[in-house]
Amino acid sequence: MSLKVDVGQKVLSENSRLAEELRRGWQERGVFCLNVISSPGSGKTTLLERTLERLAGRLKAAVLVGDLQTENDARRLGQYGCPVRQIITGGTCHLDARMVTSHLAAVDRPDLDLLIIENVGNLVCPSSYDLGEDAKVVLLSTVEGDDKPLKYPGIFRRSRAAVFTKIDLLGLTDFDIDRAEANARSINPEIRFFRVSNRTGAGLDEWVSWVVEQAGAKRARAGQAAGAGAAPLPQADPQR
Repeated sequence: MSLKVDVGQKVLSENSRLAEELRRGWQERGVFCLNVISSPGSGKTTLLERTLERLAGRLKAAVLVGDLQTENDARRLGQYGCPVRQIITGGTCHLDARMVTSHLAAVDRPDLDLLIIENVGNLVCPSSYDLGEDAKVVLLSTVEGDDKPLKYPGIFRRSRAAVFTKIDLLGLTDFDIDRAEANARSINPEIRFFRVSNRTGAGLDEWVSWVVEQAGAKRARAGQAAGAGAAPLPQADPQR
């Protein structure tokens, strides 16, 4: 008699255990964690460059970057004064909690406010793996299809925010941003939308203000849980 083992379920179960360990640690310390997911070429790394520029002096940030090969993105993000670690998956189409656990020490710091995880470019596999994050953020560029939320509902259902990138190119393709937003909202009515251009800076202040606000709220909750108030994090300058 043979014993059938569901390997996929076992892998996800172990991932969930590690993710909960990560989540508890970040909750106790008040570290806000973002898991940023998109198709290749949507502008994830450029968005993170613009974000880190605007967070300087406001939050202590660190970044983990997932890619199949090369350390190109880590080199780009390493110019902004925060710890960055490249995770080379060697063909795996997503990051998992084990990878995050293995590389976290390279970027962790006692005063960390924000951990950003840039996932592998893929809208399918990363949506199934919990990394202990507070929020998944999905990117969709205006040179893609506005029906992608309907084609890839899993990631839009699990994301707290959607960032529409390359809005400076609106009108050059058939992408309908209002239709894309409606499609996403039909899957996840609570999702928060941001419309940004990494080239012109449009919409970036609103996005960064949200990140700062969420990080501040997480730090305050941790301070209250520990029985001592946490100092408020400085707010993003809306005029910047």
